[in-house]
Amino acid sequence: MNETKKIVVIGGGAAGMMAAIYAAYGGAEVTLLEKMNACGKKLRITGKGRCNVTNDCTREEFLQNVPSNPRFLYGALSFFSTEDTMRFFEDAGVPLKVERGRRVFPVSDKAEDIVRALTDRCKELGVRILFERAEDLIVSDGKIVGVRSSQGELSADAVIVCTGGASYPRTGSDGDGYRLAKKIGHTVTPLLPSLVPIVSRDKVCAEMQGLSLRNVALTVRLTASGKTVYEDFGEMMFTHFGLTGPMILSASAHLPDLTPDKYEASINLKPALDEKTLDARLLSDFHKYQNKDFQNALGDLLPAKMIPIVLRRSGILPHKKVNSVTKEERRVLRELLQDFRISLDGFRPLNEAIVTKGGVSIREINPKTMESKLCRGLYFAGEILDVDAYTGGYNLQIAFATGALAGNSAAEENE
Repeated sequence: MNETKKIVVIGGGAAGMMAAIYAAYGGAEVTLLEKMNACGKKLRITGKGRCNVTNDCTREEFLQNVPSNPRFLYGALSFFSTEDTMRFFEDAGVPLKVERGRRVFPVSDKAEDIVRALTDRCKELGVRILFERAEDLIVSDGKIVGVRSSQGELSADAVIVCTGGASYPRTGSDGDGYRLAKKIGHTVTPLLPSLVPIVSRDKVCAEMQGLSLRNVALTVRLTASGKTVYEDFGEMMFTHFGLTGPMILSASAHLPDLTPDKYEASINLKPALDEKTLDARLLSDFHKYQNKDFQNALGDLLPAKMIPIVLRRSGILPHKKVNSVTKEERRVLRELLQDFRISLDGFRPLNEAIVTKGGVSIREINPKTMESKLCRGLYFAGEILDVDAYTGGYNLQIAFATGALAGNSAAEENE
């Protein structure tokens, strides 16, 4: 009989806890190191505290939502699919529901329930959780033999690094794992923000600060050519620095080379109406308010914060009587409502991003096991890898799938 394998997992987030669970399923003696005072700090705030755990789609559909190195994930998603994620949490006593875009959430809308399910399963399986920082990986003859933590040394037959990215440092995702990977000789590709708010120099954003738009259509185009690079429908918000909200975060993942004036956002405030129908709507409102000043006739069409900006951009005099608005002026207003433009000039800092784009090069990782090609017994999982996806539960699924595969592989790998 072989001795029980000792596995150390570094990082107590989504990937780390799942890795610990699957290593324990494989019969290993598992120690999980988490430098914060609790596991799942970032998980607790995902999806505005609701936690979009996965997406109820096929593997092929899933990979279409991964812009960076999608084929690398084929093995992990084959081992631990979106269905497996849903089954795991349902079996752990967390009922799930599927919402728009096939996004999967706990019925309770509480991310805390997801964290509890993972931590409870770790405890049931005897995973030892230590709240310590991993300072160094200990390597001998090209093989991992342990971890040096802030409290001492831990011997290990395998180590799984699941330290997350460099966004949300207050939750523990501060780039620690990249330092450990580089020390072993791994390549870390440039780290960039993804799923991040967008900065605009257009002063109207600050004027409309705090205004949320719902059920609007967003189109992002190249300013020079007018070519469309991203389209979406949903919700967004104006801030003092520019734009944020679900559609904007998703758009950011499609704009890796965002520089001032390269891209422009076009907002259709009335996407359900075609040109003819919107014109009829304007005529109806104008008839209703025919004896009012133009500035007082837009309340049924627009949120109050937008009215001064639309007035300014339309060029129609605020005190002009509605019954004097010309057909040409109405056309200008109609086009403005369906093509309200904002310049896009950059991203907010990496520490405000939901996801880190870039990470440990996947060329140096075996996609069938998540093991390092440079150091035997060393595995990587989750956001530390150079893989990222759009919003919709895809990034958490990547964490769960790569974590499960790494934990299983580490437990099964022969000496």
